[in-house]
Amino acid sequence: MKLESVELRRIRLSLVAPFETSFGVQTERDILLLKAISDEGEGWGECVAGEVPTYSSEYVDGAQHVLIHHLIPRLLNRDLAAADVASLLRPVHGHAMAKAAIEMAVLDAELSAHGESFAQFFGAVREEVDCGVSVGIHGSIAELLKTVGDYLDQGYRRIKLKVKPGWDVEPVRAVRERFGDVALQVDANTAYTLNDAEHLAKLDPFSLLLIEQPLPEDQVLAHVKLAQTVRTPICLDESITSAQAASDAIELGACRVINVKPGRVGGYLEGRKIHDVCAARGVPVWMGGMLETGIGRAGNVAMAGMQNFTLPGDTSASDRYYRRDITEPFVLHDGRLKVPTGPGLGVKVDEEFLESITYWTGALGRAGSGAIP
Repeated sequence: MKLESVELRRIRLSLVAPFETSFGVQTERDILLLKAISDEGEGWGECVAGEVPTYSSEYVDGAQHVLIHHLIPRLLNRDLAAADVASLLRPVHGHAMAKAAIEMAVLDAELSAHGESFAQFFGAVREEVDCGVSVGIHGSIAELLKTVGDYLDQGYRRIKLKVKPGWDVEPVRAVRERFGDVALQVDANTAYTLNDAEHLAKLDPFSLLLIEQPLPEDQVLAHVKLAQTVRTPICLDESITSAQAASDAIELGACRVINVKPGRVGGYLEGRKIHDVCAARGVPVWMGGMLETGIGRAGNVAMAGMQNFTLPGDTSASDRYYRRDITEPFVLHDGRLKVPTGPGLGVKVDEEFLESITYWTGALGRAGSGAIP
């Protein structure tokens, strides 16, 4: 397959409600989308980088720049497969989210041309995947309980509570006491230090599935020491940047669960390697979320159908985030989302709506003659 051109598009997509993330409180998402155009067909990619570099060093303006000036030019007019993208881009250090976006678009084009779905390509064993939901920091425990109750009424099969120093043990206690044996986990987004080990151990009585990324991402050895004090399984998120990082963390004893976010680790192909490393070591994985549109959600749900994705992921329904998605919405049924079965990502982009929320476009290659407006 020859990559002839790549179209880039920036959109602003309104959120259902203000959403607290590592990027800050958002009312809309500024999203970079890619369309890869080859001699065999087209494919879509989505960049998960936020507007500011607070979750990671990447941010959407930087991702756009590195794609235009350093990544896409290395791929244009080459005969390649999606499996070649990572090696061709390896001379450019870092920029995993930008690399993931272009690899995703190439993979979608390749699979669509062959009539193969993402789920088939990754060997998914499920037609539907169990879905969890992430619940942010609230102003009061009463407000938190109402939010959790509403999500459980919608059918979500797992609740994840964001925690931080000063908002951890009591919110978890309240949710456990109110909702009984609901599947429950917490996400610290690196908010703690090793000095908090004894405090985090106070979460052990609540039978949590896991504590996600309690310490800063570069403190892998500190997570090893934390795991010697805390009985609740430690799950790593931001620390896992590759299959090698996953293998090392498992070998050291830093975690017993791993969160896979394809956009964070450089793409779905690296995500598959992480899945396989973990499966070989008996370490379960689950699918994280980065506020993806229906494009990214389609790929995530397909990958979450793989054998070792044994815990409910942050693969929430479209209406958890957006009143209107840019593809047909993903709708929760009995706490699950259906795995797309059509060629490639298996979703159709609403081109008319997409145009209405686009504020910038550019193209490299045949379609744009190498020029970016």
